[in-house]
Amino acid sequence: MPFWQKRNILPHLNNIKPAVLTVGGWFDAEDLYGPLNIYKTIEKTSPGAKNTIIMGPWGHGDWAGEKGKSTHNHIYFGDSISTFYQKDIERNFFAFYLKDAGKNELPEAYMFDTGKKQWEKFEQWPPEHIPPVQLYFGQNGRLSVNKPLDEKAVFAYTSDPAKPVPYRSQTEGLTFTPRAFMSDDQREASRRPDVLTFETDTLADAVTIAGEILAKLKVAMSGTDGDFIVKLIDVYPNNHPNYEHNAKNIVMGGYQQLVRSEVFRGRFRNSFSNPEPFVPGQVTDVNVPLQDILHTFKKGHRIMIQVHSTWFPYIDRNPQKYVENIYKADEKDFIKS
Repeated sequence: MPFWQKRNILPHLNNIKPAVLTVGGWFDAEDLYGPLNIYKTIEKTSPGAKNTIIMGPWGHGDWAGEKGKSTHNHIYFGDSISTFYQKDIERNFFAFYLKDAGKNELPEAYMFDTGKKQWEKFEQWPPEHIPPVQLYFGQNGRLSVNKPLDEKAVFAYTSDPAKPVPYRSQTEGLTFTPRAFMSDDQREASRRPDVLTFETDTLADAVTIAGEILAKLKVAMSGTDGDFIVKLIDVYPNNHPNYEHNAKNIVMGGYQQLVRSEVFRGRFRNSFSNPEPFVPGQVTDVNVPLQDILHTFKKGHRIMIQVHSTWFPYIDRNPQKYVENIYKADEKDFIKS
């Protein structure tokens, strides 16, 4: 059994009896997968358990502290959000279940909408009353909401491992785990020829997306391996004011805020245990699951999708020529595709 399966806690979450409060941050670069899937697994395996999930506008562990102004990178979400969680959610949960004090009035899911910048309560996650949203690519960078466009349209770019797409909009020094990129500005990437960018018209009405996301790609390549980075982005109006904490070089008007992203190494498209190369020129399905969000794209904003194949140095470069172990790839294995 691979090491990553041996360390997986999810198969052990069966017949859960105690009340569970799972807390996570929408911008947790270290473990966004954990809280979401702990909650979902307990829902499946222990339907009678008191199972609650909280997701706030935090990075890893940020709910445990308080800075006054609740920000992530360039984005301001409100004041004292962690204090609200600690006093109104966490304290009440433990008082009720450990001290038999007070009332348990928590909803099943207490989730922060990162677009509206407010808390929402739901009796299940994902919520049933928020309809699913489908986004479609079109010619000339068009992105359509719930309306299919030309299914035969083809979009092309050349990915060069020697000129990778940076993962940040600003230079960032060596750090244990990069965090700021999770909500970073994507304007630099959207100008690159090796990034496919699709954008809606200015929204006449707000659009809320809640829950998991699946990007269904049909790809063909000249190489035999490739990565696929998919990004969901909120494009701010050009007249959006700066936040108080923004540095002088940050302009929030026209800001392209990363809402959710995922990287998928194409060789694992059919199995994480049995990688396989691509056949050059052959159209192949690559489904990229993106983790949950609760985000309202406001009226006057636009929705953007980006697709590309490098994101350096956050993600190591794929040679784009299939080799058994990319960490042992030679210089000649790194090719344009």
